[in-house]
Amino acid sequence: MTSALRPSARTTEADGPALPPSMMERVTLIMDLFERPQTRLTLEAISRRTQLPRSTTHRILDQLVRLDWLRHTAAGYTLGARALGLGGREIDHSALRAAAAPHLLDLAVRTRMVVHLAVLDGPEIYYLDKIGGRAAFDIPSKVGGRAVAHCTGLGKAMLAWLSAEEVEDRCAQVMEPRTPQSIGRLDQLHRELGLVRRRNGLAIERGECFPHIGCVGLALRGPEGPVAAISVVGDDGSALELVAPLVVNVVRAVSEELLRTPRPDRHEVLVG
Repeated sequence: MTSALRPSARTTEADGPALPPSMMERVTLIMDLFERPQTRLTLEAISRRTQLPRSTTHRILDQLVRLDWLRHTAAGYTLGARALGLGGREIDHSALRAAAAPHLLDLAVRTRMVVHLAVLDGPEIYYLDKIGGRAAFDIPSKVGGRAVAHCTGLGKAMLAWLSAEEVEDRCAQVMEPRTPQSIGRLDQLHRELGLVRRRNGLAIERGECFPHIGCVGLALRGPEGPVAAISVVGDDGSALELVAPLVVNVVRAVSEELLRTPRPDRHEVLVG
């Protein structure tokens, strides 16, 4: 968002700068700080940047969290499901999809497997793209669909780069297993995410989300956390480790594409 509002320059003798006169203006000041879906800000940063008193900022933030406009995690405040559903946020996803599309197609052709692109949304992943010809019909995922993050390679690849507290905040209420192979407890999930980090970000999943289906995924990361993830999907007996270097190369290529994007708010991404 680009703000047209700023705190009033009017002053009072005792209180310094006057507050914007309406609650809507104060809420707008706060929401305008969340310029991208991945933005995370602390209470102190929001209060400082809006020039609103800390107590006023905290009160408004609590209301925004209750109404699902924002989420509060151990790492700070970030956009909630209601805000992420606004059409104006999709420009970031459009840029990401455009940068990734040719590389996803090349990966699907080279592996003859299904390729996914997804972002993290609360405890779930949200599929932005799916490529794979006839093989795609055998995989029960769809563009615009969702799956629980801790049961997917895509989700684990992104969760691995969040703090332990944020992982628990996102996943604690959805830990029931989906299949006999699913991770069902937080301690198991933390061990798995540690393994992902030791593999330089590669996440492997076999039959945890859908029976008889496996995948290998890797996240694109930015300064504020995971931006998205890319995976190759096949049956759970596939030699996923053999296609992992191709996934790494594609994530690197998409990262470089995003860095070349001539946008002032372009994604800054890291690999692995």
